[in-house]
Amino acid sequence: MDAQSCEVLVLGGGPGGYVAAIRAGQLGLNTILVEEAALGGTCLNVGCIPSKALIHVADTFEMAVKAAQGGLPGVSVKQPEVDWPGATAWKDGIVSRLTGGVASLLKKAGVKTLRGTGHMRDGKTCVVDMADGPVTVRARHVILAPGSEAVEIAALPFGGPIISSTEALALEELPKTLAVVGGGYIGLELGSAFAKLGVAVTVVEAMDRLLPHYDAELAAVVAKNLKRLGVDIHVKSRAEALDPEAGRLRIRNEDGEVVDLGADTVLVTVGRRPRLEGWGLSELGLVMNGGFLRIDAQCRTSMTDVFAVGDVTGEPMLAHRAMAQGVVAAETIAGKRRAFDPAAIPEVCFTDPELVSVGLAPEAARAAGHEVKIGKFPLAANGRAMTLGSDLGFVRVVARKDNDLVLGIQAVGRDVSEFASAFALALEMGARLDDIAATIHAHPTQGEGIQEAALMALGHGLHL
Repeated sequence: MDAQSCEVLVLGGGPGGYVAAIRAGQLGLNTILVEEAALGGTCLNVGCIPSKALIHVADTFEMAVKAAQGGLPGVSVKQPEVDWPGATAWKDGIVSRLTGGVASLLKKAGVKTLRGTGHMRDGKTCVVDMADGPVTVRARHVILAPGSEAVEIAALPFGGPIISSTEALALEELPKTLAVVGGGYIGLELGSAFAKLGVAVTVVEAMDRLLPHYDAELAAVVAKNLKRLGVDIHVKSRAEALDPEAGRLRIRNEDGEVVDLGADTVLVTVGRRPRLEGWGLSELGLVMNGGFLRIDAQCRTSMTDVFAVGDVTGEPMLAHRAMAQGVVAAETIAGKRRAFDPAAIPEVCFTDPELVSVGLAPEAARAAGHEVKIGKFPLAANGRAMTLGSDLGFVRVVARKDNDLVLGIQAVGRDVSEFASAFALALEMGARLDDIAATIHAHPTQGEGIQEAALMALGHGLHL
């Protein structure tokens, strides 16, 4: 068996893993990255990136349909058609460019990549099953980044017409009817896109509202627009069985009433779970934190010189959290004093309209014991939002009542995902309401809503 050695072994080439490997290589550490599939992990290959590509296609098609119906000022077109093969080819091209880019970045940083399935034998040794035979890698430090996988429910096991988000992004043709089981951000992002492309979409959610992990006031705007798109919504309901021949999905609501829904395809998006099997966790015997690996502020596990980053370490399971952890782990191994201690981690939902939340929403702030000031500015009063033809939503700032320290900033509206960086920076820098209110915001932009919300919280809004 071939044997190799290195200072840092990274197991998993998703956002957390490849960023950790790049940073370790930049710091002069002899680094090997092991990945069994395509570089970039779920996010780049079958998640964040391809879904946003198809969302863009769906948004463009919706605008073309509006134009054909005379609903787009100044634009007139003939009845448009969906070119699904063209859309998927474009999406795949973007993914290919980015995965190739990751490979180039790893090479530039001096990282060696082994393509194969890695299995940890102990805290220093990994056996990698490659196409041309197994390779044993011995490392001084290990960074575990195995990622996560879609949760399957017993009533609807994956296979055939029952698909996860992975298969939804690789459909050869559009379904006629689609039932989305799970009203979280993944289900609603994809459900919205398919609805805009002409698919009859139904959403089934067990909780009492959609996007149950987001603030209710924000989620309500998204739910309202889903109904405008013609999406049929069933809350407080659970999926029980699919009759694939009839194309009917049986659901049951909280009152016990059974409803049969038309569904030739069922997309199950009830969450993701850490990938804990298939890479040697049992051999390592690491201490767990519930269903996740327990780590400290430097991303160390309970085993000396073994680190873990990304979805396997806990919520929120987000690519940018994993990337930040990857940097911390690599720099800690290199001897730098680092800690993963963010003031807030942005959460973005690419529905229509988009939703972004950083820090504490009002109820969460009150639950944490704070008396709060809240400033909310509707995008209907924002000139740029009007010129974009979409004035749904608002920007909201939550601050402590006693000293005006900003605790959280949220927004729902068109393209507000781009606000996430400004929101996070404000919290990371310890901004107070005056800091935001006194910062000159460019006009005309939707970003003015951030300043206006802060002014509203201070009691002297200018444009409302």
